[in-house]
Amino acid sequence: MTWNNISYSGWGRAQSATGPVARPERQAALIRQASETLAPAHGQRRSYGDVALRDGAHAYDMTRLDRVLALDSQTGIVHVEGGLLIGDLARACAPRGWLPPVMPGTGYATIGGCIANDVHGKNHHEVGTFGAHVTEITLIHARGEKTITPKSGATWRATIGGLGQTGIIARAKIQLIPCAGEVMQLRERRIANFNAFLSAFDESKAPYTVGWVDATARGDALGRGIFEESEVVSGVAERDDTSKSVPLNAPRWALSAPVVRAFNTAYFNRVPENGRSSVKPISKVLFPLDAILEWNKLYGKQGFHQFQCVVPAENADVLREMLDQIAASRLASPLAVLKKTGAAGTGYLSFPMAGYTLAVDFPNRQDASDLITDLIDRTRLADGRIYFAKDSLARADQLEGMYPDLEKWQTATSKVDPNGALSTDLVKRLKLREAADA
Repeated sequence: MTWNNISYSGWGRAQSATGPVARPERQAALIRQASETLAPAHGQRRSYGDVALRDGAHAYDMTRLDRVLALDSQTGIVHVEGGLLIGDLARACAPRGWLPPVMPGTGYATIGGCIANDVHGKNHHEVGTFGAHVTEITLIHARGEKTITPKSGATWRATIGGLGQTGIIARAKIQLIPCAGEVMQLRERRIANFNAFLSAFDESKAPYTVGWVDATARGDALGRGIFEESEVVSGVAERDDTSKSVPLNAPRWALSAPVVRAFNTAYFNRVPENGRSSVKPISKVLFPLDAILEWNKLYGKQGFHQFQCVVPAENADVLREMLDQIAASRLASPLAVLKKTGAAGTGYLSFPMAGYTLAVDFPNRQDASDLITDLIDRTRLADGRIYFAKDSLARADQLEGMYPDLEKWQTATSKVDPNGALSTDLVKRLKLREAADA
């Protein structure tokens, strides 16, 4: 296995790392190399900040370990390697009547990344997080392999959503859910304001729901947007290779306040006043931005930050206040998303809790960084938490109270990785393991 010194970044491109990276093609080669050099692993690096980065040190690229090892067509249990893309798993299994139970907003996330960040999807209020459907994980440490299950106690809970700090996620078994076909029925309708959005979420009976929010709107239209409800229905998806790519970094004016405001107005008005319904391939509904390859270049060469938080339902008004602050700043991008979340995940550092989550992208500028810092403080005061998979700016002191099981996670990770060989840039920036390592 060859170590190549390369520079790489997260999806937001505001942070980068340089160091030796190896790209194993077989599990045996990874086990042998890890016995000599234990290091954190990453996949496609679709997390936005530095959670998958390790500047100045070794790291493993898992993208060649992307095989489906077995699929039980009777039970729906699939055994896969950690570098497999969630979108590829869905495309392989849907024609056979099975679907990954939880899928994030991109099909380019790897299975290892889905476990390490305990991702949630548009159906979290129905089925919970990705980790709730994982039945077995094989981890690689310096001493070889270890297979864990939900009965493994603290190690399991420290692995689900645990940022890859309990070992390299080499393989996993996942319980898929039955699906009727390869397409989804999508219903879209305009939502007048933030309060109407909350009502729409609470009244909906659809398994998949999500809201696009116009983060530039103010006054009576504050929090307006498009509400999407969808479900898998019978049908075969036609092959579609029409993805477009952003060839160059966009100029700064491309996401200036007037341009974003005009785009958001047009995007809001594209849905008729009485709504509309359509049937689309699963990937077009659940991974809409994947149709634009390298869309992160739209933010220019300086990149961008994403702020994502979740707050309890009783504190949802804080999200309205955040949207008002964001609109007043004139810094928001067209990508602002609101979702309803259900029960908390089982991992010590699982992100969702029962309530609502808001995600907004901002260009990598000092005034945007200052705004995000303030939004993080607002989240903490509202008994909410930020999503590590999206964070690039939080400080360690801002996390107080956000993750009540942090000390349990620190204890578990310290036992399996006492020397911190698996620590990433985010783990170090937020001092996540310091209490246990001190």
